[in-house]
Amino acid sequence: MRILILGAGGIGGMVGGRLAQHGADVTFLVRAARQRQLEAEGLRIESPFGDAALKVASQQQSQVGPEFDLVLLACKAYDLDSAIEAIRPAMAGQACVLPILNGLAHIERLNDTFGRQRVLGGTIKMQVTLTPEGIVRQLSDWQTLTFGEQDGALSDRVRAFDALLRGTGIESRPSKDVMHEMWMKMVHLSTVAGMTCLMRANVGEIVRTPEGTALLQRFLRANAEIAARAGHRPGEAFLKNYLDLFTQPDSKYEASMLRDLERGGRIESEQIIGDMLRQCRKFGLDDCLHVAAYTHVKAFEERRDAGRLPKQA
Repeated sequence: MRILILGAGGIGGMVGGRLAQHGADVTFLVRAARQRQLEAEGLRIESPFGDAALKVASQQQSQVGPEFDLVLLACKAYDLDSAIEAIRPAMAGQACVLPILNGLAHIERLNDTFGRQRVLGGTIKMQVTLTPEGIVRQLSDWQTLTFGEQDGALSDRVRAFDALLRGTGIESRPSKDVMHEMWMKMVHLSTVAGMTCLMRANVGEIVRTPEGTALLQRFLRANAEIAARAGHRPGEAFLKNYLDLFTQPDSKYEASMLRDLERGGRIESEQIIGDMLRQCRKFGLDDCLHVAAYTHVKAFEERRDAGRLPKQA
């Protein structure tokens, strides 16, 4: 299986790096500056599971051809339009695309562009970042990749990718109901992103306030009800896990959106919080908390775009 990975940033660099480290045929689709860095320094990984410096194959968009079997999209959800254009040459052959983006709306867009039979669903649990020095740094011991066909079949390509992942240390979870898995991630991510951005604080800091646990749990239940109305009701074990998390005063858990916001960067406001607000209204549910969270991040974007953010220290 020949794999093209769009980007050698945090998620793409870690997944692709581990695949390449264990013998998979991996090529990174990157911009010129990142390609020069990879050629000069290799792909550098810092991780609780072991550091690495790897010589990897890379191409720019003009060099990509149709010889790949699987294209892994690991970009930010707001970069979907440019990502689609970048991978078109690779999709001119028989490749399928596996997006591990946040949110849900990208699946419909990719289906419309490349055809439903060529689009897998996927979600990843991994905290990783790309440092200014170009190092792929893993921030926790989470590393689970869930993926599958939209129709639930355990196809040959799903089995082949699973076999490659199993040698890397990344937990591979082929799913017969990947859209449900994606909805579950949307429930927890929209809750944590919405509340940690709105409060500019991590989960533990929110919990230590007088009303923090109640607020987090209320938002989680609201998002769970949206998923249920969409046909993907969360199980009791799923809800208990996050309800319990929202009682832990020492938790340092926060959404990557909060880190992006605090450094004045682009954020996935529409793809996560905005989409859940739209889903909430679609089903006629109380949207008070969603409106507050959404307005907060959109106001941040207005201030950022006007150049009115505080200067970074």
